[in-house]
Amino acid sequence: MVKHVVMYSLVNPSEENKIALRDKFLSMKGKIDILLDIESGIDYLKSGRSYDVVLICTFKSKEDLGTYAMHPVHLPILAYAKTLVKESHAVDFEY
Repeated sequence: MVKHVVMYSLVNPSEENKIALRDKFLSMKGKIDILLDIESGIDYLKSGRSYDVVLICTFKSKEDLGTYAMHPVHLPILAYAKTLVKESHAVDFEY
C-alpha cells in the first residue's frame, strides 16, 4: 500500500479558500478507481509549523500513484490548487 500526503500553504488562507480546496480534493472520491481512500482537512491549530490544508490518498501501489498523477479527474483539481497554493510539501511512502 502507498500513502500520498501533501500539505498546502495558501497564498490567501481565508476560510473560504481552505474550504474550497478541501472540497475540490474530496470531490475525487469515487471517481478514480485506483484511489482507494482520500482524506482532506483544514488545520485548526494555526501554529508556526502549520499548513492550511492537507490531502491524504491511499493507493495499492507506486504505479497506481503514478497513474493518479496523470488521471483526467485529478489534473483539473491540480490546476485549481496551483491557483491557490503558495507552497506545498509531500511525502509518499509504502506501508
